[in-house]
Amino acid sequence: MKLPIGPGALVTAAFIGPGTVTACTLAGANFGYALLWALVFATAATIILQEMSARLGVVTGRGLGESLMAGAGYPALKAATAVLVVVALAMGNAAYQAGNLTGASLGVEAMAGANGPDRRLLIAAIALAAGAFLMVSSYKLIEGVLIALVALMSLAFAGSVLITRPDMGALVAGLVPQLPEGSLFTAIALIGTTIVPYNLFLHASAARERWPGKDEAALKEARRDTQVSVGLGGLISIFILVTAAASLFASGLAIKSGADLAQAIEPAYGPAARYLVGMGLLAAGFSSAITAPMAAAYAVCELSRQPPRGVVFRAVALIVLLTGTGIALLGFNPLTVILTAQVANGILLPAVAIFLMAAMNRRSLLGEHVNTPLQNLLGGAVLLVTIGLGVRLILRAAGLWP
Repeated sequence: MKLPIGPGALVTAAFIGPGTVTACTLAGANFGYALLWALVFATAATIILQEMSARLGVVTGRGLGESLMAGAGYPALKAATAVLVVVALAMGNAAYQAGNLTGASLGVEAMAGANGPDRRLLIAAIALAAGAFLMVSSYKLIEGVLIALVALMSLAFAGSVLITRPDMGALVAGLVPQLPEGSLFTAIALIGTTIVPYNLFLHASAARERWPGKDEAALKEARRDTQVSVGLGGLISIFILVTAAASLFASGLAIKSGADLAQAIEPAYGPAARYLVGMGLLAAGFSSAITAPMAAAYAVCELSRQPPRGVVFRAVALIVLLTGTGIALLGFNPLTVILTAQVANGILLPAVAIFLMAAMNRRSLLGEHVNTPLQNLLGGAVLLVTIGLGVRLILRAAGLWP
């Protein structure tokens, strides 16, 4: 029997990175189960947008970058669009790649304890492994590896939930929207780490590569894959938050990252808890270390009309990987680069969502597969949220919003 999971696993592997692990850990440790609703909303919103992106790739045989350039109109607008995408994806992913590699190394450290390998050695080894997959592997093999890593994250964090035995009554109550004092920015962070603009580029390209045919069977597979894969990613995020809420909420412990969670729960729940969280963090970092360069490479290839998985693809992916590795190894503070990337992503997120919605209503592009009224209604609601997130990212990068 064929598994109902495919390119959507790339999306899940991309947004369940060290940043998401940390955001969910802090949400659970500081506010208990109160912000579970934000993850449920973010997961549903991501499914809505990613389904559109996958449908665009399958029906048109184009990536999102190609479709975006085709709809840009004037040459000056096309050039501005290309620059924005390159800055937001290539430059931004290179900056965030350092966090992916460092997060994966922290997962190994959490499992190994004080006698583990040197962090720089771990970062170099993880980067080398990610580079090997990107340079020499076929799409099918990369997809298979990422599906396995998503499965590993699911098992690891589900195991941590079983060990910590959450309060089911409080968990259910957390599904009702609420904002405890001081939780607004954490709620926004949970949504912002799940709805990721570069995943829209990644998904359209991956769906086109997986399903070159444009038949109804391919569309059904793509839709089911999106629902299952992204839904599973949402569950993983919920597992992390629940683990932190059950073990750390109101404990008074200073928690700054997912690696701290692994160390903090060992005294109460035994070494198995540390290994589970450490394994999950390693899988999250390594999977994101593969998908971030892939997303940037796909987008640049589409903008420059180069074939996917060719020389340009590998060159861009390698540049992103090496830049992130250098930042992680040298201890360089990527603040300026990240702030620039945040501004670009703040503009790109709502801009891409608006374009995607417009493209999904063009019969000349999609024929009978345009959005239904319900899909437009749901997409419009998500669009309002992405605009709010974009404004927040820009203001935060400018120092006007904490």
